[in-house]
Amino acid sequence: MFGYDPLIFWGWTFLSIYIGLMILFGFIGLRRVKSSDDFATARGSYGPLFLAFAMTATAASGATFLGLPALAYTAGLPVLWYAIAYPLGVYCGVLICLHAIRRAGESFGSRSIPEYLGDRYDSDAMRILAALFSMLLLFYLAGQLLAGAVMFTSMLGLDTFPALCATALILMFYIAMGGAHADILTDGVQGALMLLLAALVLWMFLTGFGIEGGFTGMLQQLEEIDPALVQPLSPSNPLFDSKWDVFAIFAAHLPLGLLPHIGNKLWALESNRDQKKFITYSFAFGMLLPAITCGGIMARVVLGDSLFAEGMNPNQAIPELFIATLPSWIAALIGAGVLAAVMSTADGLVVSTAQIFANDIYRRTLAPLWGEGKDDKHVDHVALVISRVATVLVLVCAVALAWNTRETNVALLVWMGVGGMMVASAAPMFLGVLWRRATRAGSITGFIAGGVAFGLFHSGSIKAAWFAHGALEMPAIWLAGQATNPFACATLGAFVSIASMVIVSLMTKPPSDEHLERVFGHG
Repeated sequence: MFGYDPLIFWGWTFLSIYIGLMILFGFIGLRRVKSSDDFATARGSYGPLFLAFAMTATAASGATFLGLPALAYTAGLPVLWYAIAYPLGVYCGVLICLHAIRRAGESFGSRSIPEYLGDRYDSDAMRILAALFSMLLLFYLAGQLLAGAVMFTSMLGLDTFPALCATALILMFYIAMGGAHADILTDGVQGALMLLLAALVLWMFLTGFGIEGGFTGMLQQLEEIDPALVQPLSPSNPLFDSKWDVFAIFAAHLPLGLLPHIGNKLWALESNRDQKKFITYSFAFGMLLPAITCGGIMARVVLGDSLFAEGMNPNQAIPELFIATLPSWIAALIGAGVLAAVMSTADGLVVSTAQIFANDIYRRTLAPLWGEGKDDKHVDHVALVISRVATVLVLVCAVALAWNTRETNVALLVWMGVGGMMVASAAPMFLGVLWRRATRAGSITGFIAGGVAFGLFHSGSIKAAWFAHGALEMPAIWLAGQATNPFACATLGAFVSIASMVIVSLMTKPPSDEHLERVFGHG
């Protein structure tokens, strides 16, 4: 194998270097993990620049580096709205909640976003509900493993199932050792590599690299393939056919930066004084990374319609573009960068999902019921063991899920998981930060209403025929037409979540002044 195909040779070479670095970071993380809190959050351990690299890498994911180019390969220039709107949504959401989440984390010692929500509303039910709902993020993790498998398949010549297993084993090894420290250390380095890769793809796109006529020639060839590919919006694509869809992409991504695998990094920031620097760096990096989308547009010109053929998939747009336009060793090196994008989100998902069992279920729920809460050292030791065992089990489940959904677009597979969780948590998260009157009963109602609404909208369960010949017929037809657009369904679900929470909060007893002081501080 190593002697015959230069791409596979260089792919294995760079992969070996990559795995060596990940294992090294795993051992460094292992030395830093002294407690289950270290494993879960790496609290107060990293400066703003390095943590911004890690945060941006985690938020970008395989959906950005493979799913977005796949959508761009299919739909053309209209997908650039997604590349612009989604990071704006993510980092606006983080900006709104950063200070409050860090303060509450310090006040209550929260180790996960479900635990933070439980502490914010002084509700075990809220914490357990959010933790159980977080299991939807297994779809998100499956999407990352699938993206990793695409890279292994394209660059290393592996079949899909061995590629999935290889991706999972690499993650399993270094995360089980170093937890959040290994996650952040690897993501910080991977984030810097991903930014370089995004800048390279943006340069290739703007210069029309390897395409006759350069940038102008690329657009002309794209229009010859299909005029719809160069229009501002795509009437034939339900994801990008109106200004509403662009707004929905922005609004739907507001809670993304506060999902458990991303939000827990907010507690790793070394000093509160660095919050402004951290969000500034993260915003700048986050706006650059989606430039990788441009590679999907280039791929449509360079590769034609070949990825629509049987046995091919638009998810392969980026690796196939590199293979077609660059020397083998550069294509393999860049492939390692895309793999880094996949791993940087997957490792955070593994850590946060393991904390559902170790922290939210065992440490905060079962240990007090079993009378173990008085022995903090024992509880901490058991939680650390559960964290490492859960890491393995979570990855096994995610591999099985990824295998059974392997023909799905990576970006849309991710949204099967994050959509429900983001919609459910939108009202409790944002109103919990912005509105002191938000109550325990309101938060639970908003959480459930949002999650159920997203499921009903996205599954197409609401039929326009129910409202035929009535005053609601036209709105019902429009609503039914949104079922295939996860971003629109998420935005509509968030409206339901917020409205439900506000109504119930106004009808129920407000939280005590003492509790609000712990959450918000004086004043």
